[in-house]
Amino acid sequence: MSVIILICFILFTAGWVQGVSGFGSAMIAIPLLTLIVDIKTAVPLCSLASTVIATYMTLQLRHSFDLKKIGPLCVGSVPGIALGATLLKTVPSHIIQALMGVFLIGYGVYNLFFIIPPRRLHRRWGYLAGFLTGAIGAALSAGGPPTIIYTTLNNWSKDEIKATLSGFFCFASYIVIIAHLATGLTTQTVLKTFLVSRPFILLGTALGTYCYRFFKKEIYLKVVFTCLIVMGIMMI
Repeated sequence: MSVIILICFILFTAGWVQGVSGFGSAMIAIPLLTLIVDIKTAVPLCSLASTVIATYMTLQLRHSFDLKKIGPLCVGSVPGIALGATLLKTVPSHIIQALMGVFLIGYGVYNLFFIIPPRRLHRRWGYLAGFLTGAIGAALSAGGPPTIIYTTLNNWSKDEIKATLSGFFCFASYIVIIAHLATGLTTQTVLKTFLVSRPFILLGTALGTYCYRFFKKEIYLKVVFTCLIVMGIMMI
């Protein structure tokens, strides 16, 4: 019973973080879940939780949902996943992870202290961001940063940024769930734990989304860049 309570609290917190920032649930959930359950339970459980979070947020931000923004990311991610799986077999993952960590820290710190002029990037950058997200995600299970960087570089409103992140992560999470079901990683134990924790996931996400409404775009971006720095530190 104590393990279930801890899992519910962890997923509640993960939902709150992603409800505020638009990403980061796995960054919170995976390290904490692996302290109390096996990694083969933690990963599919986190994937199910991510799907609930991303679906809820996509519905909440449907007024800012734009398929033209999300489509290139989704298309680009598919071949990226294939490349990432190959990299995982041929290149030591700790090298890729350390390089990504250094880059995220540098990028996050730079954006916190220097103002980058707003711009509108061509859609081809969306395909590249999706490709890199798929590759890094398949290799390290931490593919979000390229998409986050792409959305924050565009001269979009905070709702457009968050809706694009939520829509793309929703697409990606459903693909991951299908893969986990096909490979047998989503066991009955995982499903039962998920069903028990689902109300807490939704509550955390709803509270995070409520808090997000009070952030101006400038503050919201600072939250995003701070989360990127934390992700970079954890990767190193």
